[in-house]
Parts: sequence; C-alpha cells; structure tokens
Amino acid sequence: MPAAPLTLTSNHRRALVLGGSAALAAAALPRVVRAQGEDIVIGGSIPMTGVFAFAGIGINAGIADYVKIVNDAGGIKGRKLRYVPEDTGYKVDVSVAAYKKITSQNKVNLYYGDSTGFAKTINPELDRNGQILMAGASFASELNDPKKYPHQFLVGPDYTEQIGILLQHIAKEKPGAKVAFVYSDSEFGRDPIEASEAAAKKLGLAVPLKIMTPAGSVDVSTEVIKLRRAAPDYTIFHGYILAPIPEFIQQGRQQGMTSKWMGTFWTMDSSTVMKMGEAGDGFMGVMPFRYYYDTEKAPMLEKIRALRPEYQSTAYIQGFLTAMLFAEAAKRTLDAGKPLDGKNLKAALNTIKDFDTGGIIGTPITITGNSLPVGRVYRADMKAQKMVAASDWIKL
Repeated sequence: MPAAPLTLTSNHRRALVLGGSAALAAAALPRVVRAQGEDIVIGGSIPMTGVFAFAGIGINAGIADYVKIVNDAGGIKGRKLRYVPEDTGYKVDVSVAAYKKITSQNKVNLYYGDSTGFAKTINPELDRNGQILMAGASFASELNDPKKYPHQFLVGPDYTEQIGILLQHIAKEKPGAKVAFVYSDSEFGRDPIEASEAAAKKLGLAVPLKIMTPAGSVDVSTEVIKLRRAAPDYTIFHGYILAPIPEFIQQGRQQGMTSKWMGTFWTMDSSTVMKMGEAGDGFMGVMPFRYYYDTEKAPMLEKIRALRPEYQSTAYIQGFLTAMLFAEAAKRTLDAGKPLDGKNLKAALNTIKDFDTGGIIGTPITITGNSLPVGRVYRADMKAQKMVAASDWIKL
C-alpha cells in the first residue's frame, strides 16, 4: 500500500513497549496459574517500522491492550492469552521469517498477518499446519473465500463489500446516481473494481468513468479533466492512503465539479482525512468500526479511552477487535470441549451470531464466512476535526 514512512514519536515507542510487554508478562506468570492450562498464543507479523508503520504501531497496541483486558479479568477458562509479535517492516519475506520463528518457539493458536501478500504466501503452510486461525490487516476480496482460505478471516468487509456499502448508501441517497471509480494501478487498487461496477449497475447506478493512476501519482490534471466531463454525482477512491486524493478534489472543485468524494478503509483514519485540509471537508467513506472519539453508547470504547487518553487510530481499533474475536473463538472452542486447532477455531468463529462488540461496531455482528460485511458511512467535519456519522450501520 502506498504510504510515507513515519518517524516514531514517544507515544509510538510506548506502544511498541506495551506490545512486547504482553509477551514478557505472560512468560513471567507463576507456575500455579500455568497449571490450569497452556497459554493461548497469538503470534503476529506486525509492521512496526517501514512504510506501513503508521498502521502497524496502532495494530500492535490494540492487540496488546485487549490481551491485557482479558488477562486482568482472569483469562479464558483459566488460560492466559500471550501475544508474541515480531516487526516485519511490511515485507513479505520478513513476515514469513517472523511466522517461522514465532511458530517454532511457541505453540501458536492464533496469528495476525500484516498484508495480503503474506496472507496468500503463508496460506499453504496454514493449511498444512492445521493448528492456527489467522486474521490480519488485509481486506482483500480474494481472501473472502472459506474454501480457498479455510483458516483465515477478515476483520471487516472485504474491499468489494466496502464499496458495496458505499453504493448502498448512494442508491438510497440519490437513486440512479452517476458514480466514478478512481483507483491505483496496484493489486490493492484493482481488487474491487470489476465486481463493484457490476454491483453499481444492479443498484440502478450508472458508472460513466473508471480512472486508474499510478499509486504515487502527483500530476492528475489530465484525469481531472476526464472526471469533470463525466460529471459524476459521486467519486469513489480506492487503492490509496492519501495522495493523490486531495489533488483530485482541489482541482475538481476549481473546475466546478459538484461530485461527492468518497474513500475506503485505509484512507478513512481520522488523522489521514484531516491532513486533506480544506479539500477534505465533507469527504465521506466507509468505516467498519466506530472512531475512538465516538460518544454513542460504546462501553468498550470507554475502556480504550481510559487506557489511552490520546486519539487511537482505526488501525488500533481493528487490532483490538481482532484480538476480541480471536478470544471469542478460543472461548467457544474450549466451551465445546474441543482442541484449539485451526479448524475448530474457525468453526467456533462462524457460530458468532448477533454478537455485541461493546459498541466498537454499532450493531450486533454475525460471522458466517470469512468477512464481517458491515460498515457505516462517515463524513469529515473539518471545523470539529472529526469524522461524523452520515448513515446508519449497513449490513450486506
């Protein structure tokens, strides 16, 4: 995914220390506690440095915090969670090496992967091993296939489902609207486009234009002219983090465009959208979770804010929720008297029906396949410097 390297602040360093401390604390447990059962181990290929560090640092802290909450409450049926992360720098070969190191030194039950590339590369090993259930940072549509990826799941809607949620909102707000897709020339960018065009047409929406740009493109003047001529009511960006989205919006508005502008998950962190400045006012997008600062009834967000008084990214929330679902799958497997292997953990995960996440997702969730096809449209309010809800929760 295109993104700029991030310098580690003191807060980020603190997050790294907290993440590592989860493993250290578990290692120091007295023998009397360990006697109740082996630790339930969550391994992690986490990009805490490199181009994806802005997400990895949050993911790491979110997983570590939920592990601490569970262990402080006594663990799961007398067993403690133990989190064992390794930094990958967002490189597939390093992620694979981290996986091999962690699984050779620990009896791993659950694993967090840092990318689509890693998820696809490690899948044959997951199938061969049979002992691990994996989730991660990817929302790739390809992974949303229980037959091909039986030991993996996505903590949120896949990229096609994310755009599907936006299209449902558009169809309700303006039936028959014209929708343009602008996406990066990358596996990430191309992922949902073909299926999303078909979904738009089924909803009675027109797709007059699709534009593909290099992932890090700067000069978009030619593309903006094409966009203006197509005059879409809505423009959906996918396959970018930030650039060149602000450039499209600024130039489009200068040329008189009245399109509403939208994005998908990796663009929608509050801090990312706020970097758009004036161009970002009114920018909308899909988010599977509530934001850190949402004040609607959400007891788990209140716990997070008590743990961390400073804003936490949507990547943090995703990591936190992943650990919650990992723990729930483990609990249900143990309740059924079954061993914690990949098949049983996935089967237990798929028994989740009308599950309350403590308000992290504002509607009860049900997991029948490999994804969580639910989300909400949020809109940027630059005066308030916040993302505010623009729709109800939408389930596909």
